Amino acid sequence: MRVGAKGSEKPVLKDGDDYYSLEGVMEEIDPAFWANGEAKAVEAALASGSLTPVDITGQRIGAPVVPGSVLCIGQNYAKHAAESGAEPPKHPIVFFKTPNTVTGPYDAVGLPPGSEKSDWEVELCIVIGTQAAYLASAEEGLAAVGGYLLANDLSERAYQMEVSGGQWSKGKCVKDFMPLGPVLVTADSFDPSACGIRSWVNGEPRQDSTTADMIFSVGEIVRDLSQYMQLEPGDIISTGTPEGVAFGGKYPYLTEGDVTEVEIDGLGRQRQEFFRIGA
Repeated sequence: MRVGAKGSEKPVLKDGDDYYSLEGVMEEIDPAFWANGEAKAVEAALASGSLTPVDITGQRIGAPVVPGSVLCIGQNYAKHAAESGAEPPKHPIVFFKTPNTVTGPYDAVGLPPGSEKSDWEVELCIVIGTQAAYLASAEEGLAAVGGYLLANDLSERAYQMEVSGGQWSKGKCVKDFMPLGPVLVTADSFDPSACGIRSWVNGEPRQDSTTADMIFSVGEIVRDLSQYMQLEPGDIISTGTPEGVAFGGKYPYLTEGDVTEVEIDGLGRQRQEFFRIGA
């Protein structure tokens, strides 16, 4: 985890109900953390009993990683593709978000002035643990994953679809539109193949699915992307959302005062309250 004021977070290890400072073991959970293999140093420090316990009560929880690139996969659940009026894709659809979309899992999020179509999307997010290019198999893709975390891939649908010029980025890159966390779980401690994935708006259920319904598996996503770009340690990839978003037409879009909650089994739960920028 990363705990503290935004921009000044400190790395913390959560082990069951206990929390430990990682100062002196590693500096940050950033691309260098993965490139230098520092997850092994953290594991060794925990096993040695040398870590200092800390109390995080009342402290802000930040995003658990400082990312390199932020990549996302669109329409990766068949039922979500259907509610969007699209056929299931034959190849992974990829788009990018800017790093300043990343924020903490409980931070308030600002809706753009005049926005009327802001949407929630609970997603399983992966962190690349080792450089990956031209991988030959989904198994190699899965082996390149360093860890997993929960994401809410917030989207402004009018920006994404109506004034986009054919690209999605305008609707995806609003500041703070990518809450991450609360925890990062290393790849050896998490099975991404069939975990529950859910969302709520103002306490009412919206999405309720499982990652077993993904069209492209985690390993296949990494393998496919590695054919077109060299993935680097610390890059994060959000793997798509199941049905139950406002874009499907069944639910209203987000407005000021709304609260979203998203969760994935084994990766924790988030909560965001929305305010209107400039209000």
